[in-house]
Amino acid sequence: MTLLAEASRAATTGSAQQAVGYPSLFLLVLIGALVPVVPTGALVSSAAVVAFHRSAPFAPALVFVTASLAAFLGDAALYWLGRRGMRSRNGSRWLAAIRSRAPEERLAQARGKLAEHGGTVLVLSRLVPGGRIPVMLACLLAEWPPRRFARGNLPACLAWAATYQVIGVVGGSLFEEPWEGVVLAVVLTVVVSAVPGVWRRVRAAG
Repeated sequence: MTLLAEASRAATTGSAQQAVGYPSLFLLVLIGALVPVVPTGALVSSAAVVAFHRSAPFAPALVFVTASLAAFLGDAALYWLGRRGMRSRNGSRWLAAIRSRAPEERLAQARGKLAEHGGTVLVLSRLVPGGRIPVMLACLLAEWPPRRFARGNLPACLAWAATYQVIGVVGGSLFEEPWEGVVLAVVLTVVVSAVPGVWRRVRAAG
């Protein structure tokens, strides 16, 4: 009876954690796509670590689906808001926010690559830290309709979620305790995010 009671409590705790965890992950990634105040990559990697250590067979798949769907919907919402601002005579605060996060040099590069390679650039923009917003603004300036943007952005979000989930799985596989894997996953995502900026500074200095 004691073993059954403990198993029941463990199952109930696990179900409660999942009921809170996946909606929280979805909401935070969605907000992070709209406003860059949430480290979404580190969040997905951390969730992947926890999923890796769970006995639930579908936990990693649920993390992947939740993260990629939230990222896709967040990007779609931001693009729609930016498109409304482009059509408005006075613009909008959302369009202004997008423009403020897309330096002229990065925007010029994004517009050139978008004209040359089309939707492929969207996939790469999601994987390169700081590349998403300049490419999104380039799509807005090129007057891409939302449906075309969505078609290109879907594989981008899937690739992004898969990449950060792999980082989490690698971190989780190296340690027995989930929190240790979470720490490593966060460090790895910070390093990955910092590399492009460091490389640009090195090139500029050279």
